Amino acid sequence: MKSLMSLWSVTANELAVRCCTSATLDIRTVGRRVEHEGLSFLAITLANYGKAIEKWLDQGFVVPSDCPSFKKDRLSGLPVFLRGFLGRVFHAHSGVLLDDPDIEAIYALRQLTLGFSKIALPQEGPGGPSTGVVTPRRERRAMAGFVQCEQDIRRSDKLLDPQFLAEFKSMSELLFGGMFAKVDRDVYWQRLLPKHGPGAVADRLSSNAKFRMRTWTSRLQRIMPAEGVLVPNSHFNDELSKEIDILEPGAEIPVRVIPVPKTLKSPRIIAIEPAAMQYVQQALLASIRDAINEDDFLNRIVGLDDQTPNQRLAMEGSLSGDLATLDLSEASDRVSYQHVRAMIEDYPDLLQAVDACRSRKADVPGHGVIRLAKFASMGSALCFPFEAMVFSTLIYLGIQRELGTPLTRKDLKGLSGRVRVFGDDLIVPKEYVLSVVDELHLFGYVVNASKSFWTGRFRESCGKEYFDGHDVSIVKIRQQLPARRTDADGVIAAFALRNQLYWAGLWKSAAWMDDYLKRVVKHVPNVASTSPLQGRESALGWKAERIHPDYHSPLVRGYYVVAKPPRDPLDGVGALHKCLLRTAKRSRFGLKPIPEPAVPIDVASVDTEHLERSGRPEHVGIKLGWRTPF
Repeated sequence: MKSLMSLWSVTANELAVRCCTSATLDIRTVGRRVEHEGLSFLAITLANYGKAIEKWLDQGFVVPSDCPSFKKDRLSGLPVFLRGFLGRVFHAHSGVLLDDPDIEAIYALRQLTLGFSKIALPQEGPGGPSTGVVTPRRERRAMAGFVQCEQDIRRSDKLLDPQFLAEFKSMSELLFGGMFAKVDRDVYWQRLLPKHGPGAVADRLSSNAKFRMRTWTSRLQRIMPAEGVLVPNSHFNDELSKEIDILEPGAEIPVRVIPVPKTLKSPRIIAIEPAAMQYVQQALLASIRDAINEDDFLNRIVGLDDQTPNQRLAMEGSLSGDLATLDLSEASDRVSYQHVRAMIEDYPDLLQAVDACRSRKADVPGHGVIRLAKFASMGSALCFPFEAMVFSTLIYLGIQRELGTPLTRKDLKGLSGRVRVFGDDLIVPKEYVLSVVDELHLFGYVVNASKSFWTGRFRESCGKEYFDGHDVSIVKIRQQLPARRTDADGVIAAFALRNQLYWAGLWKSAAWMDDYLKRVVKHVPNVASTSPLQGRESALGWKAERIHPDYHSPLVRGYYVVAKPPRDPLDGVGALHKCLLRTAKRSRFGLKPIPEPAVPIDVASVDTEHLERSGRPEHVGIKLGWRTPF
């Protein structure tokens, strides 16, 4: 706790110098309140203050009642805390945004208030605001929110006028009809390539055990027979078909709903899918991604992998004011299956495939097994692309409603440079934003007012924030600083934080981190960002400490990450299945073979132990040694 307070103080003083003000009283205030309120002051109270400041930047004036946790000046009504920085952005008496606010002060206000907003801490422990641990009460509240979303979806589906759903379907067909037809053909001609991921599954199979999976569902059997995708080839069909357990819908494994660390205020809720469902979802995802990337229009409005177009448009919107950035609350959990079904119901093979690999039930701690009205939660491979398609459809539907005339394909293409969707981060033209917001609300989605901007010069999208064209994105502390070298995760995160501070121009804060890390691990070498060593990056480069006796390459001494996958032996038919999935099945399904690399693969880089060890490492460690600095 003291180390985080010290880091905040160093950063406050550094930014005060850059803004020609003083942070002495602010540091005293933070020290006093952290002593009484604990880490929750930094992670929750300060973060709420930072969100209020963002709102003031967007609306153009200060509303003192937005930050009730801080003392106000009796004359101006402005908060006393961080007043030196606020005075360089807002008028000291009226609270109105200055015509030419200090960009450095805006960045300082955001860094000092929101820097700890994403700190995630262990879920176990006695809890309580003073300890900084997410309490069981907050977890229960998050689970209750998950269930409440289900009730909201059902209520919204009942209230939605069928005419609006018909318009939604029509707009979806105009946008995605060609793409849906391609994926529909892939399903019909059995060109899907199933894939297992390294993550957890609801049936608790290990990474390699997934290739010995013999559980399937009758719904999946109709679109992708188990005999063709759970065994390497037809030679094994007769032998293994007897082992395959085909589950009827009532016996299917429900998704397992769990909390994962997100912020001190609340955990993130995700759903772990059964292995069979995830296996087929990955196949559909690959087909959808290929179809979108091949469409010159769709790849300009829907992003599945690259966030930079959203960030670029957010910067342009902050400069011109012509574009709005919208963020949705609980977006994944509010996508109704009825909306997805309406989009694809004219494509019977695609509809059957999506329905077959969609989990219908969820096991929610404290609430038991419930029937799902949502399409899917975070954890499903199809959640992200379909929510992006639903929101894109609603954006254009809102624009059409505002114009009062049906949009044509030509109209859609004309707006493609001003509309962009990446998950729940939406970019829309400012002149249509109110109509788009109304359309989203009509279909049951909740616009996050604290993270949506369109009236002022502040914009935010996909982790980047801009004011009047200037990047005011900040460095966020994700976890507590390590107290000892054995805290490998903490050490790795601390080095990453140090380098982020350095490249953000917070050099005194980075220097404080250097001193802190030297006390914890002693060896803090200068390295390049590509080095395997944990070290400090610098514009001045690196310096060799010795030369390798055999290869005559430079070496430095430091800590490198040791993270072995867990032991997970795989042999027999399962091993053959895993090895052949990458090549044989591509030609079998009519897909292009994997091309040979232009540069020969280094033999040392090939995973030769994948049949002995697989999955995400259970433990991460660091080890002292000599390695290359670049």
